[in-house]
Parts: sequence; structure tokens; C-alpha cells
Amino acid sequence: RGRPARPAGAGAAGPAGGPEGTTRADGTTRGAAVAPQPRLVPGPDDSPVEVEPTTGAPVDAVPRRVPVRQPSRAPETGTPDGGHSWAPIEKVHWDGTPLREQPKRGERAPADPPARRPAPRATHSPDPVRGLAALLAFSLLAAFFAWVSAGPFWLAVGHATTGTVAISDCTGGGLTQRCRGIFAATDGRFLAHGVRVSGVPGERRATGTTLPARMTGPDADTAYVDNGVARHLRWLLGLLVVVGCGAGIVRWTGALRLADRRHRRWAVAGASAGPLLITLGFLVAAW
Repeated sequence: RGRPARPAGAGAAGPAGGPEGTTRADGTTRGAAVAPQPRLVPGPDDSPVEVEPTTGAPVDAVPRRVPVRQPSRAPETGTPDGGHSWAPIEKVHWDGTPLREQPKRGERAPADPPARRPAPRATHSPDPVRGLAALLAFSLLAAFFAWVSAGPFWLAVGHATTGTVAISDCTGGGLTQRCRGIFAATDGRFLAHGVRVSGVPGERRATGTTLPARMTGPDADTAYVDNGVARHLRWLLGLLVVVGCGAGIVRWTGALRLADRRHRRWAVAGASAGPLLITLGFLVAAW
């Protein structure tokens, strides 16, 4: 029903009996793998119109090439339509993105590299016993180095009284050398007996030797003989150790392991400021 009459001899084989099959009334061959071809249908004014066999639309109305979306290309590159390139319609998705080559069977598609995530921060509560022990140990260490660095710091910045010191007694040698003497200020303002003398050379440690020295004031208990770079190393190395003690308090008391960010910041600030406040107190006392 609805099919045109089969012409005579349509069911017979071709001239050579080959694989092209039988010929239909519309000119196609039955039994052969051929692509669908455009066909003619009557138009609105009864004139024949060629239409697509798959969509049923006129051949001239179906686009052959469409723009490919390429957001990485700027419109200034000179390509048509603001940076879009044109590709066949068979190679473009419905949203304008180009088709990607699918992996073959048995092959895995290349995966994007995993994003690097920061290491999780440990937020468990610190051990109070270990934290208090570390706080006490580092505080005492910072206090010692702040005490021995306060006087050399004021001498390095120019707050000192010049004079001479007479060696009265020296014991030990090298780092364990201990010397005592009598300091007399240059302007005769004061005379200090039994002060500790620091930086005495080994060849000038005999009793009665007179050396130029400096003191921070009449209430100080140490006179410094050394000059040059040595006077800066005395306070610089000591203050660096004080800063290291502050970092040790932050690390071993668990200030960085607090869960709340605000509490963590306050804990770090307090742990770092403790040794600095101790140093400030010794600087005021040594003035």
C-alpha cells in the first residue's frame, strides 16, 4: 500500500549478477549500502523542492558550517565573528564546543592533574604539662640572654661612660676567664670597686694592669674592655637567642594547634611577646 508499482524485471539481478541488487522506482538500488540522498517534494506553489532526507528541511536552509566557541582567543586576533572559528556542523556540539577525540576501546582518557591541597592543620588540644614545662624553660633561657645582652646593647648605641679599669684579680682562661677590677670614670664622676671586667686579653690579665673600659653607669656591675666588632656580637647574638626562645614557646606550647583562628592568633602573639617583654625589662634596668 502506498508503494509505486514495481516495473518489470525489477526483481532480477543486474547485468553481471553483481552485488548492486535490484533497482527501485526512485532510482536507488535495493540491497546496497548507500547514503540517503536528497529528494524532491512539491512546494507551496507545486514547484519541486529538494529536501534533506534526515530532517525534512530544504537543503538550502540547513547550515553546513557553524562557529566553534573558543573563549581563550581574543577578538583582536582578527578571526571572524569576534574570535570564533568555523568548523563543519558534524564536528561541533549543540552548544558550540568542538567535539573531542574519544579514547579508543581499552584506553583510559587522560585525567586532569589533581589539585594540590594544603596539608590539614592539627587542631587537637595541646598537652598542658609539656606546654608549661616548655614555657618555663624557654622563659628562663630568654631571661639569661636578655640580662647578658642589655649592657652591651646600650654600649653599642652610645649610652656609656668612658674611663679606665685596673685589674685586681683574674681566674680561669678562655671562655671561663673571670676578672675583677676598679673602674674610674674619665671625668672623675665616680669610682667603682670590684666590678666585673669583660673582654680582657689573655696577655694583659696581670694584676695592676690598666685598660681603657666603658660602663653604662655608676650602678652597673660590669666594665667592658673590648671594642670593634666584638662589642656588637655580645648583644646581637643574645637577642637572636631571645627571638628563638619565643619561637620555641610558640612551637612547644601548642599555640599553633588551637582550633579557633582568633584564639590561635592571640596565643601566638602572647607566646612571642613574652621573651621580648623580659628583654625590655632588662634593658630598662641596665640603663
